[in-house]
Amino acid sequence: MKIQGNAIRPGNIIEHKNRLWRAVKIQHTQPGKGGAYLQVELKDIRDGTKLNERFRSGEDVERVRLDQRDYQFLYAEGTDSYTFMDNENFEQITLPAEFLGEQAAFLQENMNVTIESYEGSAIGVTLPDTVVVTIVEADPVVKGQTASSSYKPAVLENGMRVMVPPHIESGTRIVINTADSTYVERAKD
Repeated sequence: MKIQGNAIRPGNIIEHKNRLWRAVKIQHTQPGKGGAYLQVELKDIRDGTKLNERFRSGEDVERVRLDQRDYQFLYAEGTDSYTFMDNENFEQITLPAEFLGEQAAFLQENMNVTIESYEGSAIGVTLPDTVVVTIVEADPVVKGQTASSSYKPAVLENGMRVMVPPHIESGTRIVINTADSTYVERAKD
């Protein structure tokens, strides 16, 4: 679907220079001389490289629609690949570890994820915004430190290190943001 260059919005997927790009940031610029343009920071969907491009309103770009399907995480084969099952037709798909990157650490058995595909090949996996994990190792609480907004390092059950408030102890279940691996709150269960 063709759209004008100044109609690009963050999150849009466009085809540019024979590759698929996700618009990350946009900035409208109107210089003193010449016409206005849209400065767009693009991120390659397949390899993650970034590109800054200028698009004018007269330029047409190809906006791509991705197929999004809900899958359920079944199991990991070592640390090399991960197998998912389509929630509608029960077909299974196996994706390599590089495809998931750091997100793979948050995969939990029977977790529902969204897999984006283009022309039949998977290009992205979206995990839930937050996951509940258990802390296996945390520094002890220092008396009087709870009043300040300081954080201390802790190790999660999946081996990741995160910063948590001082009142969180080993064995506590916490909610983690999967996008940036940050502490959200203590789990309510």
